[in-house]
Amino acid sequence: MNILILCYQGDVAGSTYSIQVLAKGLAERGHRVYLGCRPESLLYRLIQGTKVTPLPMPFRNKTDLKTIWLIWKAVRQYHIDVINPQASRDRYLTAISQWIFGFRPVVVHTRRQRPRSDGGKLQSWFYMRVTDRIVAVSQSVKNQLIDKGISEAHIKVIYNGTPSEKYKFMDPVRTAAYRQQYGIQEHDIVIGCVARPKRQQQLLRALAYIPFPVKVLFVGLAKTPEWEAVEKQHNKIHTVYYTGIIPPEEALNYYPLFTIKVLPSISEGLSQALLEAMAIGVPGVATAASGNLDLVQDGVNGYLYPNDDAKALAERIIRLIEHPEIREQFIAAGKKTALEDFSLDKTIRNYELFFEELLKEKEARH
Repeated sequence: MNILILCYQGDVAGSTYSIQVLAKGLAERGHRVYLGCRPESLLYRLIQGTKVTPLPMPFRNKTDLKTIWLIWKAVRQYHIDVINPQASRDRYLTAISQWIFGFRPVVVHTRRQRPRSDGGKLQSWFYMRVTDRIVAVSQSVKNQLIDKGISEAHIKVIYNGTPSEKYKFMDPVRTAAYRQQYGIQEHDIVIGCVARPKRQQQLLRALAYIPFPVKVLFVGLAKTPEWEAVEKQHNKIHTVYYTGIIPPEEALNYYPLFTIKVLPSISEGLSQALLEAMAIGVPGVATAASGNLDLVQDGVNGYLYPNDDAKALAERIIRLIEHPEIREQFIAAGKKTALEDFSLDKTIRNYELFFEELLKEKEARH
């Protein structure tokens, strides 16, 4: 197949890594994969030197004429069979390009987060009109799309996966350097959070309910006056560190420092950070929201807590710290979840089979 993946975002985020490994995985399975993205983006740099062909596109806005033309040019020049837009701007530009130039490859939107726009039934009708199907990266995202008016039959759930190969490149020397940098001793309890700005203030508020000292390490987050104000209000005996923004691959070297991983977010489609923690062997606590519900079986491979309930979050952290046998259970079950149930091989194969199925349906209609 000739596959065109589009993404106007592509900066530091879990979705950037997911799109990169999807494109590379499909290309390594023998498909000709083209990736349209901004040349200054992290995503563009990540695919250099791979079997994926990068196509620089500006994606200036939802009606950018140059990108509309470049999409049509790619479809015509590379005989594209499937277009797979990954974000909102891509979806609109693909639809406009179809309308202007009249081409009709199979079009599959991937929805990686809960819908944020509120275009109502009209927008949902539009998305169904301009796509052959929509992929949701979790059951939670699918349910939210249905609530917005997308037909259930029009949605296919294909979970994000995590590649086992990437964990081979973790650097214990880098981990040791971070351990020294933050003064982490063997007996220290370290609560880690690897995420862009989400709802980290929930973890800061939870510190007020934890009676023994812990160290909190926010990886990928810069300290701001807002965070500092929350920290001062609730932090008495604890220490909080912020790494600032770092490359996604560097985040892996922080996980071995963690006693527990916390993800206080309600916007996850399917969290790469949670999958990484599970694969590396860090027990986790996450909000009972969005794609976290697809990944975490409460009390089996992690804990869930009600969103914005800092006391409940603290209770689960304390339980994990005081019961090493629960931590060991979560570690074993989490590794199976990440490396077997949500493996990258499954993700790529499911996309491949789905695209092939849609192409056969198209041929049958004609």
